Amino acid sequence: MSLRFLTAGESHGKALVGILEGLPSGLEVLKEDIQFHLQRRKKGHGRGFRQKIEDDAIEILSGIRHGKSLGSPISILIENKDWKSWTDIMESEPHSGTVKREVFIPRPGHADLVGGIKYQHEDMRNVLERSSARETTIRVALATVARIFLKDLGIHIGSRVTRIGSVCDNSKITCSIEKLNETSDDSPVRCLDIQAEEKMIQAIDLAKEKGDTLGGTFEILVSNCPVGLGSYSQWDRRIEGELSQAIMSLNAIKAVEIGDGFSLGEVFGSQAHDAFYPSNEKSVEYKTNRAGGVTGGMTTGQNIVIRAAMKPIATLMSPLPSVNLKTKKTESAHVERSDTCAVPAAAVIGESLIALVIAKVLLDKFGSDSMKELIPRVQEWQKNHC
Repeated sequence: MSLRFLTAGESHGKALVGILEGLPSGLEVLKEDIQFHLQRRKKGHGRGFRQKIEDDAIEILSGIRHGKSLGSPISILIENKDWKSWTDIMESEPHSGTVKREVFIPRPGHADLVGGIKYQHEDMRNVLERSSARETTIRVALATVARIFLKDLGIHIGSRVTRIGSVCDNSKITCSIEKLNETSDDSPVRCLDIQAEEKMIQAIDLAKEKGDTLGGTFEILVSNCPVGLGSYSQWDRRIEGELSQAIMSLNAIKAVEIGDGFSLGEVFGSQAHDAFYPSNEKSVEYKTNRAGGVTGGMTTGQNIVIRAAMKPIATLMSPLPSVNLKTKKTESAHVERSDTCAVPAAAVIGESLIALVIAKVLLDKFGSDSMKELIPRVQEWQKNHC
């Protein structure tokens, strides 16, 4: 069975719920490890007040017994603490009388308008509650289980922010990917360059002062990934497709590249590909990684490198013009509590989404019912082919 997951819940509903199915038995899963990455998701300069309300405490409902996975579906629940202020607004039972906090003025750049048309919702509260990035909380919780699984196999995932607005961090990564998050997490904007950090913070503060928002770019890296995950045999098994889809499923992401990505369209073939060199230990050696660890739909065994661009958040405190869909008159767009900049958090969420993909394709290749079976298979493959 392939790894798969589902999430449910609204931003201001009672709770978020997730189910992860397909992980082997015998994986040690501790609640504190999941909480650690959920706290990482909440951080970052430019985050809004909601992060102070929610503690994102998890409850493991099934699939884990005495700290180890059973091989059955793992389900996790996260209560929304803000629910107590929204009980009447978001209750599931029929409601009589006036409904508070209805939304009739869509935000440009958000799902409000198109979602309302698609699902025939007059009140676009029905759209924004599920399309909110609050849903990524439960995805990070589920993905942390996949991250633990990969770590047990020696695979590590890290990230860093490379741009916020017009401010870039072009510094080189000098530490191992295993240690990357320790360094980037020390920065309130998760970048590596101190001077860039100061300028990014200033840019976010300026945007907040103006009632505006800022986007940016981030980079995700995966180390020690086995060669040969994914496949060229069918279009939907190409791993770059799955990696890109996972990142594009994250709210506000508008572009993804793997390896040198877009810049490969600007150079000759001799400058675009990774030449092969003889090796005593492996089939060949690489001296470059322009492909970002993926060639022909499969992993090469090199570090996987993914970059993504996040647009500025659509909710502006100084809102853009919009249309009241009830009166058909011009009004300022709806304002919902939000962040000024969420790029640092998006990088953490992106790590999680990539963990789910890597775990899935690894199980597709080496899949078994227990960690006792799986670990020797992966180790043997790594020994002979990496």
